[in-house]
Amino acid sequence: MTRFFLARHGETDWNARGKLQGHTDIPLNESGQAQARALAARLLRENVKAVVTSDLSRARETGAIIASELSLPAPHVDLELRERCFGVFEGLTRAECAEQHPDAWRAWLEQTSPPEGAEAVDLAVRRMTRAFERLVQRTTDTPSLVVSHGGVMRLWLLDLLGVTVPLIANGTVYAVDHDEHGFRAVRWEPPTHA
Repeated sequence: MTRFFLARHGETDWNARGKLQGHTDIPLNESGQAQARALAARLLRENVKAVVTSDLSRARETGAIIASELSLPAPHVDLELRERCFGVFEGLTRAECAEQHPDAWRAWLEQTSPPEGAEAVDLAVRRMTRAFERLVQRTTDTPSLVVSHGGVMRLWLLDLLGVTVPLIANGTVYAVDHDEHGFRAVRWEPPTHA
């Protein structure tokens, strides 16, 4: 069995203001850096062997902080772990999306079509699946930490689990296992030790 810890990056200023980021490259803020250090502490007993991140700076920085805290090599970057492109919604809050693009926002909420310039759900899911299949092929020593993004993680987990996945907060972690039967995932919390 191959195990991965799939984590959402730490907070950015746009996260704090409720703005959709997508492919817009926004760095971590101080809270996000602290979340990355806290995540490293939570993973300390899990014997993580490697870190892989999206190419966007918020994920790369989260991964770099964790790798440093765990005395691991610099993270490997995989472009297909990046966030879903949100097209005309990028840089807007949900309220601004509804106000400035009401028809597109309604279609988004009803999951009938993506906004102009956005990545389709099935393409985002296939891209994440390819990234994880590559990781399975190249991972010889597990577990590994994968740092990605809330939107694309949620779509992939929804497809994998077949159940509703709540919005994924910054620093949230899922344990993803792979064996001859395929991928399985569960929300992960570190075990408590007396």
